[in-house]
Amino acid sequence: MSKPVPDQPPSPRTRVRRIAENAAYDRATLLAIIDDAYLCHIAFSDGSASHCIPTACWREGEHLYIHGSNGSRMLKALTSGADICVTITHLDGLVLARAAFNHSMNYRSAMIYGQFEPVDDPQAKRDSLAHFMDKLAPGRQAQIRPGNDKEFNATTVLRISLDEAACKVRTGGPVDDEEDLALPVWAGVLPLTQQRGAPIQDPACQQAAPEHVLVWQAGGAIPVK
Repeated sequence: MSKPVPDQPPSPRTRVRRIAENAAYDRATLLAIIDDAYLCHIAFSDGSASHCIPTACWREGEHLYIHGSNGSRMLKALTSGADICVTITHLDGLVLARAAFNHSMNYRSAMIYGQFEPVDDPQAKRDSLAHFMDKLAPGRQAQIRPGNDKEFNATTVLRISLDEAACKVRTGGPVDDEEDLALPVWAGVLPLTQQRGAPIQDPACQQAAPEHVLVWQAGGAIPVK
């Protein structure tokens, strides 16, 4: 297992300039934002056009991982050696101020710069995909049919280092101008949260829901063996 990377000062690319007081460069904030995410957005150019594509993601140590088909245009572009920007955003609330100009949002976001590299070692690739499965639902990997050689050979796993990254976070209520505070207008925050719904069983499934499915809605997790 890789050792934790200490907090690093921002690079010219990661330094937050707009509302710099919301910037966060510490490792704990970065890892928490990544670990709360199931999706990231990857911005890249394939030589003919620019793209920004959402894809599933997970973290292992000091790297962010993604996967996809060997024939994916995006994955082919990401292994070309070009610099890539990855973003993750969680929207936590709508901030309603007394004046239109001062409305805002509460959020947690991260940007990661660098280059993706392939996970070529067959066992490391299998281990990473198993890690991803247990990220989706802890305990799931132990109960499913594992991938066969054909499926693994058709899948590419890539990772990008977290060495060059920055976060931006806003919390709290509206910030109105002093002269607007007396206006007869409601001000405050409309919170937004990601909610886990009740599992919906496949009609063709005759199996009783296992423990990792039963605890999923409550956000719980069973130990991964």
